[in-house]
Amino acid sequence: MSYVSHADLGGRDLPGAIVPEPEGEPFHAPWEARVLALTLAMGGTGSWNIDASRSARETLPGYARLSYYQIWLAALEALMVERLQLLPDELAAGRMLHTPQPVKRVLQAAEVPAALARGSATERPATAAARFAPGQRVRARAGAVDHHSRLPGYVQGKVGRIEHLHGMHVFADAHAQGLGEQPQWLYTVVFDGAALWGAEAAPGLSVSVDAWESYLEPAA
Repeated sequence: MSYVSHADLGGRDLPGAIVPEPEGEPFHAPWEARVLALTLAMGGTGSWNIDASRSARETLPGYARLSYYQIWLAALEALMVERLQLLPDELAAGRMLHTPQPVKRVLQAAEVPAALARGSATERPATAAARFAPGQRVRARAGAVDHHSRLPGYVQGKVGRIEHLHGMHVFADAHAQGLGEQPQWLYTVVFDGAALWGAEAAPGLSVSVDAWESYLEPAA
C-alpha cells in the first residue's frame, strides 16, 4: 500500500478560497485547547516522537474534511489505539474502561511552562563533512516515497541554490518510521519563483525550503 500524505498541499489546485484567520486567536472552541493539551501531554510520555505524530496526522483518510484540531484529535486517537493505550470500546463510551498502559514518563502540570520553553532540540554533533556549500546549485529529489517526508512536492525535481548550512539534524523521514535519528546535514535551499511556478510567479519571488542532504543532488 503506497504512502499518501494529505498535508502536502503547496502548489495544488484546491476547491474554494483560502480565508485568512485573525492573528492571536488560536482556538475556535474550548475543546480545541484541550486537544492541544492532550497532545502535548501524550507527547511528553515518550510513546512516540514528533515526526511519528506528523505522519499519523498527514495520513488520516478524512484529512481534507477535518478542521485543524480535529486532525490532531484523530491522529492522537490513532496513535494511542495502535499502542493499546486506548481501546475501541473506550472511544465509543467516551471514558476509560480499562487499566491504563504504563508510560515512560508523565508530564506534570507544573513542568509544562519549562518544557514548552525548552522545546526539543534536533541538532546533533557533526559526524561527516557537508556535501554541499553555500552558493552551490542543487536539484531536489523527485518521486514519491513510501514514508513520511518533509520535502514539499512543489520543489521536487526543481533546481535551487544552497543559502545556509544548519548543521546535522535528526532526519525526520527515518525518525517517523521508528528507525532512529539518523542525523543528516540540513540546508536552506532557495528556489526562484519562476522555476517553481513558471510565468505565474510574481517578479522577484523566491521560496526558501529547509532540506536534508539526502533530498538533494548536485545540479549542473
